[in-house]
Amino acid sequence: MEALLNVVKTINMYLSDYILIILLVGTGIFFTIRTRFVQVRCFGEGMRKVFGDFNLRGGKQKSGLSSFQALTTAIAAQVGTGNIVGACGAILIGGPGAIFWMWVIAFFSMATIYAEATLAQQTRIVKEDGTVLGGPVYYIKKAFPNVFGKFLAGFFAVATILALGFMGCMVQSNSISETCNTAFGIPTWVMGIVVVVIAAVIFLGGVQRLAAVTEKMVPVMAILYIVGCLILLICRIQYIPEAFGMIFKYAFMPNAIIGGSIGYALKTAISQGAKRGLFSNEAGMGSTPHAHAMANVKDPHEQGIVAMIGVFIDTFIVLTMTALVVVSALYAGDGVLASGAAEGVTKANMAQLAFSGVFGETIGSAFVAICLFFFAFSTILGWNLFGKINIEYLFGKKAVAVYSVIAIIFIFLGSVLSNDLVWELTDMFNQLMVLPNSIALLALSGLVVKCAKKKQK
Repeated sequence: MEALLNVVKTINMYLSDYILIILLVGTGIFFTIRTRFVQVRCFGEGMRKVFGDFNLRGGKQKSGLSSFQALTTAIAAQVGTGNIVGACGAILIGGPGAIFWMWVIAFFSMATIYAEATLAQQTRIVKEDGTVLGGPVYYIKKAFPNVFGKFLAGFFAVATILALGFMGCMVQSNSISETCNTAFGIPTWVMGIVVVVIAAVIFLGGVQRLAAVTEKMVPVMAILYIVGCLILLICRIQYIPEAFGMIFKYAFMPNAIIGGSIGYALKTAISQGAKRGLFSNEAGMGSTPHAHAMANVKDPHEQGIVAMIGVFIDTFIVLTMTALVVVSALYAGDGVLASGAAEGVTKANMAQLAFSGVFGETIGSAFVAICLFFFAFSTILGWNLFGKINIEYLFGKKAVAVYSVIAIIFIFLGSVLSNDLVWELTDMFNQLMVLPNSIALLALSGLVVKCAKKKQK
């Protein structure tokens, strides 16, 4: 196990430090330029599309999902442990400056996810019974209608099933069980059973029941978390300027807080921003296009701009709130990490320590546990759906039942097993998903540009 962990860590190091940064940033910059900054030009249009007809009851669709349901299903997958535990891990390893690089990557990633959503719409398949099939495997095959395309699509499907359907859900259920155990003393296996039962009921209801849950859960959980963060930030308001200053300062001088040479420290800060940024907003990874493909819209551009707002909400609002809370409470002023690493502080308990310092240990731990439950559980729902779509692509509809049973077993195992190898494997397959997805996006960039040009002035 230790040997395998070291191998996976080495692979992840090369992926996140070099390949992932080049692909994520490069693809984002490419689409930003080619679409003439669609994330800026069409930002207002996207906000109006999302919030102009905001409704927690989108209603059952004859086929597919409403645009808002598709967005909340995508955000359900995006807003998970990456926004709390992932962000804390990035700060702990790469320093507060890692958040700056998350912002940079997220800005360019808004153009990438526009490309993903529009292509998912343009290549989706609607069966005679109304079932909608769509996602990267379909636009990968459109980009390369040959043996190479089949290989890339199959590679992506397998990586998605392993990364999201199985190991990713283990990471989410592990975060739920550990935080609830810390906050309420609930045995991890009990939380595992609770999560499995609720998830199974929703899984059995199909995509329509899942959409009905996510369209209500996502807005409520986001508001609850943001309100809690704002209360803490008001209590620590004198440290907010210092917190922002540290994020910008340590983005370019991270060695001042994490040690080592400036080259090593800067590489660590940027790679943590890239890796945890991907795990947070998932733009470029190819997961959320599965949801956006199901949206019932008149034009692919409409869902593209909605998808951009998903990244904005995930990174620039929810993740930024986590960052400001952690930095202002633990790094700024008299924070326990003001002078560097402290014993006993891990990515799993950083948020709870931050909230406990202001709200008290009982209330602080409980608040994080409740928020993380909703965040991680919503991600389990979204990721299970994405894995299911790829299982059906590879093995047909009959294999979905077997997949669901295996996925539920993994969810329970995640709640009782805490393993660094699972986190590293999840990171590895998340990053491997980027490779075929990015290649197809770049190959079909002409279709994305045509879609974006419709709204150019």
